[in-house]
Amino acid sequence: MKSRYLIALLAAAAVLVAGFFWPRGVAVDTATVTRAPLTQSVVATGRIATPARIEIGTQITAIIDGVSVREGARVKAGDVLVRLRAADADAAIEQARTQIEEARARLDQSDSVTLPVAEQSVRQAQSNLRVAEAEFQRAQTLVEQQFFSPSKLDEAQRQLDNARSQLRTAQAQRDASMPRGAERQGAAARLAQAEAALASAQARRDLLTLRAPVDALVVARDAEPGDVAQAGRALLTLAQSGETRIYATLDEKNLRYLQLDARALAVADAFPGQPFESVVYYIAPAIDAQRGTVEVRLRVPEPPAFLKPDMTVSVEVVIGRNDAALALPLEAVRDVETPEPWVLLARDGEAVKAPVKVGLRGVGRIEITEGLTEGEVAILPAGGALDGDAVRVKQRKASR
Repeated sequence: MKSRYLIALLAAAAVLVAGFFWPRGVAVDTATVTRAPLTQSVVATGRIATPARIEIGTQITAIIDGVSVREGARVKAGDVLVRLRAADADAAIEQARTQIEEARARLDQSDSVTLPVAEQSVRQAQSNLRVAEAEFQRAQTLVEQQFFSPSKLDEAQRQLDNARSQLRTAQAQRDASMPRGAERQGAAARLAQAEAALASAQARRDLLTLRAPVDALVVARDAEPGDVAQAGRALLTLAQSGETRIYATLDEKNLRYLQLDARALAVADAFPGQPFESVVYYIAPAIDAQRGTVEVRLRVPEPPAFLKPDMTVSVEVVIGRNDAALALPLEAVRDVETPEPWVLLARDGEAVKAPVKVGLRGVGRIEITEGLTEGEVAILPAGGALDGDAVRVKQRKASR
């Protein structure tokens, strides 16, 4: 009996001793509210875009004689890209030049030969008319005096009429040879027609040499010597040189954070170790309702040489930075996605719920804009402590 009483007494004493030396409350991990630089960014996938795509083709059907460029080549405005067979066009040009020479010769002849001859003919006809008029007057007088028979007067009249007719013909020929005359105008018209034919032949010849309209990169080639080029078919595709841009899509929930001129770091999937800078210059005014995304465009001030059109890139857009943010680990803030986030604090061995307002979110960290002060201790949720529980700090994680 005494032995059982002694055992019970010892057990009770052991419990009292254990309770005295063993800390009371839930063991919890904690993190201290500290100030530190905090940057918030969003990541999106995009592609490299160029200012414009240009398809090079021909307006006429012709055989390809030569292609001067290959895919990947950079060209300058005016560089020859494709030559089409031009034998027929060259022959048409020579024919038009011959016609011009002939028409010009006729016009020169009209100015230097025909007109002077016509003027001389007029002068001669005028002289002949004067002689015929004088002869008619003489014959008329002699007939009246009965020295000539009336038939002589009739003959003189015929000669006078012929002289007048010859003068009118000579004057008409001279007038036709004048600058405004029909003959000279006809010669000038034939010259103009020949010159127009030459211009048309040269324009057709120019269509057979395809040149780069702008500085560009050849991204596709679908032409080989001997192929038949047809109107409407693209022989080459060029990407116009200019400011390199990135077209990316972001989740619409990040729209409130985006702003123009925000800086971003981009990385090409093919070159992950070579990031490059970019800047937001356009935010789409509308949301893609099907995907719940918004389009963002960025310019690349100094594009690396390895960038190619349509290359896939990952873009990290910096949407906020605070060099002295009051921060906690993201896991320390409860209901962070709701309008009323809160933190469970360790105060004097007790868990106390504290409502907070949050700001920037960095990698694993979040900014506390209201509700806490530097140095306060937040309880991490892993320990399972609830508001009002007695707690004991097991380990503290500084928010760095």
